[in-house]
Parts: sequence; C-alpha cells; structure tokens
Amino acid sequence: MYRPLPDCLTIKNSEVDGLGVFAKEDIPADTFLGVSHIKIRSDWNRTPLGGFYNHSDNANCKKYLKKNMFSQMYHLWTTKDIKEGEEITVEYTLYKIK
Repeated sequence: MYRPLPDCLTIKNSEVDGLGVFAKEDIPADTFLGVSHIKIRSDWNRTPLGGFYNHSDNANCKKYLKKNMFSQMYHLWTTKDIKEGEEITVEYTLYKIK
C-alpha cells in the first residue's frame, strides 16, 4: 500500500513556516526518509514529503539527486540524529529565487 510519508513522520504546524514535517519517533543519522522531488520531462514535482519540509541553514536532512535514463529524483536522508517531535529541515537548493 502506498503511504505518502514513512510511518516515522507526520505533518503539523511549524514555527518555521506554515506546515512542516516532524519526527514521530527518534530517527538515527543516515536514515533514508523517501523521495522528495521527481523530475518529469522538464518540471520538478514535489511528493508529499517534498511539499512540506521547511528550509534551515542548519538542516538535519539533505537531498541527494539520483538519475537514470528515464528520470531524476531527489532522495531525502537524515544527516543528524533527529529526536521525536523535531522538525525535518533541508537547506533549499532546488529552486532559485529571482
């Protein structure tokens, strides 16, 4: 069965901005959380995971680009141990603000 978020995450109000993704349990560093963005043709599409995490200059997760001949996807991994209740954050690098 498809689940938009792994069982260890939930979406709730964020002090950073709007809604955010939060840990429902302790999550160790170097844990794969899922796919955040998928490139279809020339457009990037956010998954539920990618649509709700917020930016931080001191992020606890990082996106890694995976490419094959048919698609490109950003995979989200934890870079630090994350405590239950802590917000999942990423340093934004996909979009450029003009």
